[in-house]
Amino acid sequence: MALPYLFEFWAMAHQMPPEGDWRAWVAMGGRGAGKTRAGAEWVRAQVEGAKPLDKGRCRTVALVAETVDQARDVMVFGESGILACSPPDRRPEWQATRRRLVWPNGATAQVFSASEPESLRGPQFDCAWVDELAKWKKGRDAWDMLQFALRLGEKPQVCVTTTPRNVGVLKELLARESTVVTSAPTEANAANLAASFLQEVEARYAGTRLGRQELEGVLLEDVENALWRSSGLEEARVPVLPDLDRVVVAVDPPVTGKAGSDACGIVVAGAVTRGPVQEWRAYVLADCTVSAASPSTWARAAIRAMERFGADRLVAEVNQGGDLVTEVIRQVDPMVPVKQVHASRGKAARAEPVAALYEQGRVQHCGDLGALEDQMCAMTAQGFDGKGSPDRVDALVWALTELIVEPAAKWRQPQVRAV
Repeated sequence: MALPYLFEFWAMAHQMPPEGDWRAWVAMGGRGAGKTRAGAEWVRAQVEGAKPLDKGRCRTVALVAETVDQARDVMVFGESGILACSPPDRRPEWQATRRRLVWPNGATAQVFSASEPESLRGPQFDCAWVDELAKWKKGRDAWDMLQFALRLGEKPQVCVTTTPRNVGVLKELLARESTVVTSAPTEANAANLAASFLQEVEARYAGTRLGRQELEGVLLEDVENALWRSSGLEEARVPVLPDLDRVVVAVDPPVTGKAGSDACGIVVAGAVTRGPVQEWRAYVLADCTVSAASPSTWARAAIRAMERFGADRLVAEVNQGGDLVTEVIRQVDPMVPVKQVHASRGKAARAEPVAALYEQGRVQHCGDLGALEDQMCAMTAQGFDGKGSPDRVDALVWALTELIVEPAAKWRQPQVRAV
């Protein structure tokens, strides 16, 4: 039957390419909104002709994701990928050794990694499908190389399917007159998603900055007077870590561990402490925060983080629980080195010296820290402009205070000589 493969019959409005003369179509939406299906069907529409062996509008396609594995597993073999969407008589063949698809009519689609922008130097295409542009670590370089490669045919076009993030390459693309945009929230595709998934993510993230981005598909600008900016955090990202001299795990325990309570912020950070203290640099390694956890649960999570990263100290805020915080940790591991810290100032005041380290370029981020960075971009000098407590930011501040801020403060104190 042909009906299951007639996407125009089944598609939602945001999954169909807009009319008009455009260079780039950005299909922007929440998680599970149907972006991948839109991209796969668009590629089909470009390469397929009226009959299986007839030529389509395009002959050579670039499929670009952050890594080759992601391009293959999502764009080619995924449940909404090209192979799953193609009828048997038009289904392309996957040539693993050449990392490409070949259609019965001779059209080809080659897979590329955005982490290797130079791989796009040389090939040329008449259309491209780009997936999750906003999360590419080398987004600008890869995007630029792709533009030079889109030089075949009468009207080379690119389809970009992405969840929005406040990154320069996406914002610049959206601002161009040659770009058209469709968008939709996760809920728009509810008929094809598990009801339990929607209930869980909406209960957890509705009303939050992360929820607006990941569920509603909204491109969030930075909060006014925020201590951190998305652009600055993108610039602070590094792919490779140096040899670290110290690693700590910082914990911001919640008042309770019941459902609906604040999460327990757990952040891992390390530092290079060779040379004068004013030249020390810190690296944020992981956000191991756990939600609505009992004391024993968050204590185990913190100790697992210590073991995983070889941390030499656990820094725990004890304002809410006093010595009970340390006792909970000792019950899990009586030998773990714990430093108790007390908050004598407000959250924003404690965060400002840490934000200054970022401005000086002395803090780098490594790995997936999206939820932490969302909270950071909602922290202002007047307080937290977000839902709930900035538990992740609190843990980050304690970690970097231990590694850099306190040693720097001691270094600046005048030394008193005995006479």
